[in-house]
Amino acid sequence: MSDELQAITLSQSTERFRKAHLQALLQDWWARLRGRSADLLSYEEVRAALQAREGITLPGTQEVPLDKIVGSVGRYRDFTQAFLPRNEALFERWRRVDAAMHSATGVPPVELYQVGDLYFVRDGNHRVSVARARGDKTIEAYVTKVEVPFPVEAENAEELSAWLTEAGHRLFLQRTRLKEYFPDADVRLTEPGRYRLFDEQIAVHRYFLGKELQREVSYEEAVRSWYENVFLPLTREIRASGIMKEFPKRTEADLYLWICQHREELRERYNLQLDEKAAVSTFASLHSEKPLSRALKEARLAVARVAAGDDILIGLPEKTATEAPPAAEAPAGNG
Repeated sequence: MSDELQAITLSQSTERFRKAHLQALLQDWWARLRGRSADLLSYEEVRAALQAREGITLPGTQEVPLDKIVGSVGRYRDFTQAFLPRNEALFERWRRVDAAMHSATGVPPVELYQVGDLYFVRDGNHRVSVARARGDKTIEAYVTKVEVPFPVEAENAEELSAWLTEAGHRLFLQRTRLKEYFPDADVRLTEPGRYRLFDEQIAVHRYFLGKELQREVSYEEAVRSWYENVFLPLTREIRASGIMKEFPKRTEADLYLWICQHREELRERYNLQLDEKAAVSTFASLHSEKPLSRALKEARLAVARVAAGDDILIGLPEKTATEAPPAAEAPAGNG
């Protein structure tokens, strides 16, 4: 290719990237407005949720429908669900891949993992993104089958996300036998891959319970103790607070995990050990999935920061607020 022709091709590729990047920003904005995520699915989370493992690589190459590629290994935050490029840092690589795909030499096949009838990019995210932006319907790929413990029932990313969440719920109940101990237990989540956070909590609780009792604690005992002494107190406070009305499409278990993360962040930043009531109260003061409520809470926080600085902590119950350290005394390096 002549230098002049290459320059023209790169210029056209630049325009295509700018258009695709703008579409990505609009897609993210629209998803946030609806309280949803425009992320690709994470292969690592899907693999963990399904307790899956890589199987055989199919011989030769396959022509894979682009709309069946729903996730990525490691790069799932760099592109939207439609594989539009989110990050300006992708520009140089993206436009060179685009130029190469328009050249006589072309590009090598991508590498994909196949889960059921859907696919995840192992190598070739930029190539998939460019192909989608060009309007291609298929892409040439080396395909590795992924073995799962039961058939995957999903035709698209949304169905797979819902199916994974249900599968994660089923596997968690099998591992813990929670329903056998507590028939009314409700630990249903609305996002895939998050049951591992319950597993991590149970493991940590088992360790500290053993230290407290100075003996070996069985997994069964740890599960029962975690549910009664960790999960239930916080979910009862969530229910009593009325915060669920701000998250109409979520479950108490969703809020439980978010508030656990929120409480840990406040502990690290302010050296505060918040009880259930204070953790729920501070979370409620900041978060909502209703667009108007979210905007009002963000405005309230902005006003508070103007008055008291960026480290202001709002929403504490009065008793806890009097015990909280001033913002200036917050531990260094935890912001």
